[in-house]
Amino acid sequence: MQKPNQFIQLRLQKLARLREMGVDPYPVRSSRSHKIGAVIEDKDALISEGTEVTLAGRLVAMRRQGKLGFGNIEDDSGKVQIYVQRDLVGDDNYEVFKLCDPGDFIQIRGSMFHTNSGEYSIKAREVTMLSKNIRPLPAVKEKIDEKGNVIRYDEFADIELRYRKRYLDLLLNPNHREVFIKRSKIVTAVRKFLDERGFIEVETPILQPLYGGANARPFITHHNTLDIDLYLRIALELYLKRLIVGGFERVYELGRNFRNEGMDRTHNPEFTMLEVYQAYSDLEGMMNLTEGLFHHLAEDVLGQTCFHFRGYEIHLDKPFERASMTDLVKRYAGIDLSDMDYEKALAFCKEKGLEIPMDAQVGKLIALLFDTYVEENLVEPIFVVDYPKEISPLAKAKPDNPMLADRFELFIAGGEFANAFSELNDPIDQRERFEAQAALKAKGDLEATPVDEDFLEALEYGMPPMGGLGIGIDRLVMLLSENDSIKEVILFPQMKRLD
Repeated sequence: MQKPNQFIQLRLQKLARLREMGVDPYPVRSSRSHKIGAVIEDKDALISEGTEVTLAGRLVAMRRQGKLGFGNIEDDSGKVQIYVQRDLVGDDNYEVFKLCDPGDFIQIRGSMFHTNSGEYSIKAREVTMLSKNIRPLPAVKEKIDEKGNVIRYDEFADIELRYRKRYLDLLLNPNHREVFIKRSKIVTAVRKFLDERGFIEVETPILQPLYGGANARPFITHHNTLDIDLYLRIALELYLKRLIVGGFERVYELGRNFRNEGMDRTHNPEFTMLEVYQAYSDLEGMMNLTEGLFHHLAEDVLGQTCFHFRGYEIHLDKPFERASMTDLVKRYAGIDLSDMDYEKALAFCKEKGLEIPMDAQVGKLIALLFDTYVEENLVEPIFVVDYPKEISPLAKAKPDNPMLADRFELFIAGGEFANAFSELNDPIDQRERFEAQAALKAKGDLEATPVDEDFLEALEYGMPPMGGLGIGIDRLVMLLSENDSIKEVILFPQMKRLD
């Protein structure tokens, strides 16, 4: 068996031969008249009228028998067989076809007809090389099922290689291509949903002098001209809130965030986030907006309300449940902490052998119990409300209980899908919370945030009451495309270096 480099050498020899013949193997332009899908759809009319068409696509198979050759070309709309006869294209052009290989991009000018076996094909009048393939494609086998569908097996299935060489994954596994087409439709629909409700899309800095808006470790970079270190943003929040101070009432941003943290099936160091802020709204308004968006994407955009995700059937056609964090801890951990009793919470955590976070007050202990005993049980969509203020530094406190924040997180299939607050607009309270975070940071908490004096100054000019919402787009696409790994819905996920 020849080694792969010998296959490449043979193709380089064919490339040289094309050039010797005066054929440009990488011409500037092509002149396609139809997509393949359109030709297949109108095949009967094209045959009866004898219409000539020009198609372009990747040659995915070919075979020759003397003066006659067959092949299949494919574009993003479909695949069709080509029929190349020396007597029709001429000796020189047939020589060009003989120098083609699977993987080449070619152009075919000809007309539709039926072969003797009854297959719709293009009878070539001219074959044009558009891009000579140098490296052979991995082999993928196909078979036809009883319904006439093309089934691919022995696919390009090495998961890690698929992520590293996404271009081959998309080329050889069309069903994976469909995931990213669906992602594009979802993102477009999210924008349209918000635009129709009076929100405007904005763009805020990715490079920031301070990071904030979440508890996360940042990436650090250096600006040579200014000679200062900058941070890649970990959240969109603080700049969007500045815009509300500036007079906008409904804003949103769909953008990349960066967090220098671990990687697993739901986390990637860079990810796409949606954040929405609405003046004169509150947590209830954000719940209604979130539930409406999820229902809209499922029913109106995808035409599907039941999704198979992480081994569960998830239904998005009914109202989402609502429950407080302490009620859920009581339900699944068996301890009632509605009285926010620190000593009771600490004793229970120690009894269960849990690792106590640094400087944890009762709020962090409740969150620890929630993470340990509750999250995995939250299968159908549920808004978890009444978070401890201690773990919600940017949310307003509940009027009837200053130890709790007016906040929710949406959980589905054991994972978080949305986070929302009645946003804090008291600059004195905000400063106290920032300073508490800074104290934790000084003690070694790598995820605590610094005091942002510029943001505090903006708040001192006055910000109206409002609701704020964040939704991770990657996780949303995971659910709606029924994929259990975030790497399946990010085109180029971060990977460890091979060396």
